[in-house]
Amino acid sequence: MPWTQLTFALEAEQADIFSDYLSQAGALSVTLKDAEDQPIYEPALHTTPVWQHTLVIGLFEADTDIPALLDQLQTQVSPLPAYQTEQLDDQDWVRNSLADFQAMRFGERLWVCPHWIEPPEPDALNIRLDPGLAFGTGTHATTALCLTWLDEQVDLHGVQALDYGCGSGILGIAALKLGATEVWGTDIDAQALQATQDNAQQNAVAEHFYLMLPEQLPTLQVDLLLANILANPLCELVESLAAYVKPQGRILLSGILQEQIPDIQMTYAPYFVLDEARLQEGWACISGQKRV
Repeated sequence: MPWTQLTFALEAEQADIFSDYLSQAGALSVTLKDAEDQPIYEPALHTTPVWQHTLVIGLFEADTDIPALLDQLQTQVSPLPAYQTEQLDDQDWVRNSLADFQAMRFGERLWVCPHWIEPPEPDALNIRLDPGLAFGTGTHATTALCLTWLDEQVDLHGVQALDYGCGSGILGIAALKLGATEVWGTDIDAQALQATQDNAQQNAVAEHFYLMLPEQLPTLQVDLLLANILANPLCELVESLAAYVKPQGRILLSGILQEQIPDIQMTYAPYFVLDEARLQEGWACISGQKRV
């Protein structure tokens, strides 16, 4: 069936509430899009960034009474923001979006494969992971850096790990596939924990992947801590993260912009002997060993 698409040009502070208005008005989906090719720099901890000039796009069934819908919106927001109306032909939205995702190789042993693609190397360590709402499918440079680093570790057998900010669980799953005995996973987002649980089950490692909110973590020290989050929370959490690592244990940090490397190095150097930062597409990961 065809569709009607309404696109509104808004300032950042209006975007979230206007998205809610469109959903309440019957939008089948609401999408936020950059209006002017604006970069988003690192947000504050526990905040969600939005472009200063944002397009809010609502998709409606073709027979929606658009004039009546606009009148309804105007009772909530007056004057109504500038908008465009577009008629879209019917298409298989799911098939079109899935076509963008392919199997990806990291290092020598690891592959990440959506469920609808046969693994190119069936005997490799294949992580079955579909694109979803939680961050971390291997397509972002920070995830790619971490997966490649994990693949290079000669032997993770017997290792106990903590995946801090687990997102989709991809790093913890990779560690288990590479031989880790157990992984503790934590995230502030309950949706991420559910995504990790689902992905761990799909990869037959859920029995060894223990998931909880940060405040629910027990007192523990692990051999390996993985934290692919952002530089600001990494700096804020340095004492807590360091405390989770055994003496001579390893840490892997990512979500770091290239220009933020010196801050991370200065913050973590008192606790870890750090390796040289690795770079990809302007992002970095930094590994290190806990000082005795």
